[in-house]
Amino acid sequence: MKKTILFGAALAALTTACHLGENSAHDTSSLDSTALAAITEAAYKNYVLQLSSDEFMGRKPFTKGDTLTVNYIEKQFKELGLSPGNGDSYFQEVPLVEISSKPVNPVLTFQGAKGTLSINNLDDYVIGSRRLQEQIQIDQSDLVFVGFGIVAPEYNWNDYAGLDVKGKTVVAMVSDPGRYDKTLFKADTMTYYGRWKYKYEEAARQGAKGILLIHEKGAASYDWNVVRSGWSGPQLELITENDGADFAAFEGWISNSTASKLFALAGLPKDIQEQAKKPGFKAVPMPVTTSFAIKNTFRKSKSNNVIAKIEGSKRPDETIIYTAHWDHLGIGEAVNGDSIYNGAIDNASGVAALFEVAKAFKAAKVKPERTIVFMAVTSEEEGLLGSAYYAQHPIFLLQKTVANINMDAFSPLGATKDVSVVGIGQTELEDYVQKSAAKFGRTMAGERNPTSGGFYRSDHFNFVKAGVPGLFMGSGSELIEQDSTIIRKRVAALSGRYHTVADQVDENWDFGGILADVKLFFDIGYTLSLEKTFPNFKAKSEFKELGDKRLAK
Repeated sequence: MKKTILFGAALAALTTACHLGENSAHDTSSLDSTALAAITEAAYKNYVLQLSSDEFMGRKPFTKGDTLTVNYIEKQFKELGLSPGNGDSYFQEVPLVEISSKPVNPVLTFQGAKGTLSINNLDDYVIGSRRLQEQIQIDQSDLVFVGFGIVAPEYNWNDYAGLDVKGKTVVAMVSDPGRYDKTLFKADTMTYYGRWKYKYEEAARQGAKGILLIHEKGAASYDWNVVRSGWSGPQLELITENDGADFAAFEGWISNSTASKLFALAGLPKDIQEQAKKPGFKAVPMPVTTSFAIKNTFRKSKSNNVIAKIEGSKRPDETIIYTAHWDHLGIGEAVNGDSIYNGAIDNASGVAALFEVAKAFKAAKVKPERTIVFMAVTSEEEGLLGSAYYAQHPIFLLQKTVANINMDAFSPLGATKDVSVVGIGQTELEDYVQKSAAKFGRTMAGERNPTSGGFYRSDHFNFVKAGVPGLFMGSGSELIEQDSTIIRKRVAALSGRYHTVADQVDENWDFGGILADVKLFFDIGYTLSLEKTFPNFKAKSEFKELGDKRLAK
């Protein structure tokens, strides 16, 4: 449940298509034409077709598709002439646990003074536990509505103020107050407080027995089917020292319509969620209880980040790390007879870009002075786990890591005049984006939907949390194609593919825009590779202090 952001922005472009004229002024003098020529559509398309074929079984970690995928990536790295990125190995083992959580009774019942409410697993709610216990038993847990479930002293907001939720089940909304009142938080740019992962973390810190998040499409930025598909099978987690004891006993989601029924059962006002969006809201105990049991089965194993490098010619200890996650959802619920989630856009497109960028660096007339690292990370779909493990166990010193350039979900809609940076205003890397984009006659823009919290939803964020500037960008919204009929046809054919079995390569793909974006990704890293400077976070970024501390070491 992460990032329809970049592809969605391009889909929104059907009403804003514009033409980039042949006489557009841009400076190509500093572009390495030999390097750029190494990036080809034929090779790129073949990589995407291979990685998203049924042969790789949806590339889910802990499956045969895992082994096939990492071996394929290693083979490509070797054939491209890249050196191993972890000593003499191309692999970094990532210890994970696969947890299958199933409610003993798929019908979850809430009891209140006005009666009961029974809801169905997957249709109305999803639930699981990250604790490595075979049985989770919940008996007569009281419910509390905690609004957004946020404790943010810097924004003078505390939904848990004066509240003891130990042993209770908290019900919380997604997003943060800035989505609804632009005078609050960062206005319509979501903060980390708005992310579902933060809310789970905070509920556990507060001692809650469990937490149920209310799904609302606009605030979550994805449909209920994305929640359903993401929770219908086993979940992966990094192995912790205490086997997940720090997590809440259970975590889950309920649909918005279910939440309305639940509030009605509790006798709460119909506008209770609207009240919770305003400063001064106080959490509301709900005269409702629930009891249920979860059966957990789990197995510990390992997946792999696949890592290769081109050693820098002058400052090999300084690194620029390109990332793209190789995993997808594997085999799941069948839709029209198809049960393989091939993940062509998400993210065979990004792994293929790693190969093409590597080819460009190998072909460059002037070799990079800094080491270029190419990392295909595991388990992004499960919560950015592969990149989280790397950030906790870095192979290359974080103090000497110049930047992370993350490639995740390229848009097949066609070339755009602009390029979209997710989390604009966060890092000085966007200054490099702007300069490189100008070389190609392109402009830079922010994401169209900053309320979705895209900056916290892909692998670059784990580098950010370690104080390393991370870049997450993709196609913009100003399509170069002018023919509205072509645009509408393409948009209709390509929309709604995120985390579905329909995410495959077909005749509707336009590879021109993807190749343009890949070349831009290369030039940004290439420019950084010839410099001695270390970009940092912007002054107003909440991560500026982390960046300063890292660079001071």
